[in-house]
Amino acid sequence: MKFLRVSYLLHIETATRNCSVSLSKSGRMVALKEFHSGGYSHAEKLHVFLSDVLKEARLSFEDVDGIVVGKGPGSYTGLRIGVSAAKGLCFALDLPLIALETLSILAQSVRISKGCIVPMLDARRWEVYCAVFDPAHTQISDTEALVLDANSFADLLEKGPVYFVGDGAQKCGEIIRHPNAFFLDEVYPSAREMAVLSYEKFQNKEFEDVAYFEPFYLKDFVGTKSQKRG
Repeated sequence: MKFLRVSYLLHIETATRNCSVSLSKSGRMVALKEFHSGGYSHAEKLHVFLSDVLKEARLSFEDVDGIVVGKGPGSYTGLRIGVSAAKGLCFALDLPLIALETLSILAQSVRISKGCIVPMLDARRWEVYCAVFDPAHTQISDTEALVLDANSFADLLEKGPVYFVGDGAQKCGEIIRHPNAFFLDEVYPSAREMAVLSYEKFQNKEFEDVAYFEPFYLKDFVGTKSQKRG
């Protein structure tokens, strides 16, 4: 009888205001630490959370077999912090890096038997980052930055139920009125949903080039002008 080696993966998801870390054992989550607030506290909490999940599992960094990060799209600040931490751990511990799209992670939080799932993250004004997934969580549309209007997703809504999930779903619910539209706006991308996706990639050795890997921003950064006068 052949025994498969146990694999421990550390997961980091910081694309939104939810700072989330988990540890998985061969595709099953065994520890989770996350915190959501109105602002971004990732720089203060991320490394503490990484240590906490390992302590909960009675493991050390030397027991980890790979680092997994949510690569975006999402917040520029959050993504920079998460990806920098993930790459730093990979370099320091000589571990492989696995990247997952944040919208794929978010889609995993919804279980349906028919219709489709539209994970969406709040961007600017009436814009969201979104994609469409079927009930098996297979992505069936390209990830895009979409400016919402009353006719957005009209073709999908005519075919059956559409579940809009994520912090972008709130603004979507303000302008889309349809009996097939369901809005789950208090759900955030979480390391809770990363274990199954990452373990498959780990087994297939779908690793990133740590030296050259960058977050998936989707859009160029647009800064705001300071209101202070010199």
